[in-house]
Amino acid sequence: MTSTFFRSFLVSCLLLTGCATGDSGHALDKYVVQGMRETGAQGLAIAVVRGGVVTRVATWGKRNARGEPLTPDTVMYGASLTKAVFAYTVMQLVEEGRLDLDTSIAAYLPKALPEYAGEAGRYAAWQHLAGDERWRKLTPRILLTHSAGFSNFGFLEPDGKLKFHFDPGSRYAYSGDGLILLQFVIERGLGLDLGKEMQRRVFDRFGMKRTSMTWRPDFATNLADGWKEDGSVEAHDERSKTRAAGSMDTTIRDFAEFAAAYVRGDGLQPGSRAELTRPQLPILTASQFPSLQAIAPPERRHRDLTAGLGVITFDGPQGRGFQKGGHNDSTGNTWVCLERQQSCVVILSNDVRAEPLFPEIVRLILGETGMPWSWEYGPRSWARP
Repeated sequence: MTSTFFRSFLVSCLLLTGCATGDSGHALDKYVVQGMRETGAQGLAIAVVRGGVVTRVATWGKRNARGEPLTPDTVMYGASLTKAVFAYTVMQLVEEGRLDLDTSIAAYLPKALPEYAGEAGRYAAWQHLAGDERWRKLTPRILLTHSAGFSNFGFLEPDGKLKFHFDPGSRYAYSGDGLILLQFVIERGLGLDLGKEMQRRVFDRFGMKRTSMTWRPDFATNLADGWKEDGSVEAHDERSKTRAAGSMDTTIRDFAEFAAAYVRGDGLQPGSRAELTRPQLPILTASQFPSLQAIAPPERRHRDLTAGLGVITFDGPQGRGFQKGGHNDSTGNTWVCLERQQSCVVILSNDVRAEPLFPEIVRLILGETGMPWSWEYGPRSWARP
């Protein structure tokens, strides 16, 4: 996003509305329309939650190359927003005594983790951990705080093998395989089907009628394809396997209902809900990716940035906030909330080029939150610290 566009937008915003925040403010609509034109983004959906209630759901643009409109009920890829929903499900299992956040995963598995060979098609190649007993130090809390010691995915390693890069629990490094390992523990250790559990415990409970962890044929009637950075179109992936790290399909209307329920604490005891966004582990890197980067010197760290369970937490001028993003080559999603106010912004886009608009959209709706955008997306010119 160019600085010229930001300056021209802010001038017009001040002249028109004084940049006051609001759910249906002219400034927000104007910014989105101008921003999509400037970036080339083809589709964008926004939901607003205030006081634990959904107050606005709006969409702009197209859902596919045929020009069919993006609507509040268009099925879009949830990407890593899935991780926050997964963590919410895990906390229900913790409340029921099925899991303990600080018990080794070894206590739940019938045999040693590296003995599960041939699992790479659905999970990861756990046999590559043979000879490294540090897997026994892994707990649900460590896996949900991205402190397992793994890279994002083992198949991305130079030799394609999952391995430990640091002692479990000692630092933050984003890892999809860490979340998938906890899924494995739930499915192989507890004998539960995660997709069915999330459907029953979250999607059905909160009226998320067009959300699922795997593809449903009825999604095809109103489905979003995606646009990549180069403007090419990518067809929606019909995911056939539940993946805790990111297989969820959803709509902006559905995820808004989850966001509202989450900040209200529905479906959990107050202590369990508070645990999700309690600061669990300091994050000491300058940005989120690459996931195995060196610890940053103090002056390059983001103050009060920590891992929660399935989300990151931060402190800002309005108190504690939390956030979860989702991204792939043709998807850009974010979910930012202010804890005390029970207020959130959810943004789903089927065009990765929309991401530069996210910081200003959140500011226009929630005001200054303290969200560390340059950590989330890296040190781009549009991402203010």
